[in-house]
Amino acid sequence: MLSSPKFKRVLLKVSGEALMGKQQFGIDWETVTSTANEISKVVNMGVQVCLVIGAGNIFRGASAAKEGMERSSADYMGMLATVINALSMQHALEKFDISTRVMSAIPMQSVCEPYIRRRGLHHLQESRVVIFAGGTGNPYFTTDTAAALRAAEMNCDVLLKGTQVDGVYDSDPKIHTSAKKYQSLSYLDVLSKDLKVMDAAAITLARDSNIPIIVFSIHEENALADVISGEGSHTKIYNSERD
Repeated sequence: MLSSPKFKRVLLKVSGEALMGKQQFGIDWETVTSTANEISKVVNMGVQVCLVIGAGNIFRGASAAKEGMERSSADYMGMLATVINALSMQHALEKFDISTRVMSAIPMQSVCEPYIRRRGLHHLQESRVVIFAGGTGNPYFTTDTAAALRAAEMNCDVLLKGTQVDGVYDSDPKIHTSAKKYQSLSYLDVLSKDLKVMDAAAITLARDSNIPIIVFSIHEENALADVISGEGSHTKIYNSERD
């Protein structure tokens, strides 16, 4: 039986790669459905949930820019790819009878709502899951930064980063068996140690907004509900002087 939630409103950041499953590209529907099921569990706990999903399973603007593509165009392509992922997650969530809205920072009213802060807050108050797509609407900013920005705008209690591993390590645990896991970190620790959790702009924005970040494995069953209940395996990033 799931414990009572420690947070009322959360933003979940999921990478695009997390939707690939065992594929090398695209969307694995079994993985999307499994993730939607985990989200539905916490919605049914009474938690207000919003999401930001990356686009790495379809297109990575930064990688394309390194190959010589003009950076702004590459980033806009990545932002459009996040809309595809958002629509796939909306479809999966609605299969679990979870009312969902997709809001895009790049207006495309034929497929989703434009991002309007007050409308997003209203949807959350009505217990709808809101998926924020289109990044920040601007090139040169990652979806991690978009997640921190939307978490601040939506007055979220915490930013949850769903990853491939169960927390933050000092090196890649999939490569280095001796990798050390951190139980907690300060925002400054992440920046000074150059830990590849989220980009510096996202960490700084979370710090300035005093929004704790919890990093956990998105692929473990009940991991999301456990984290929201203050349990499970994870790493917490926060300002110890304030929290």
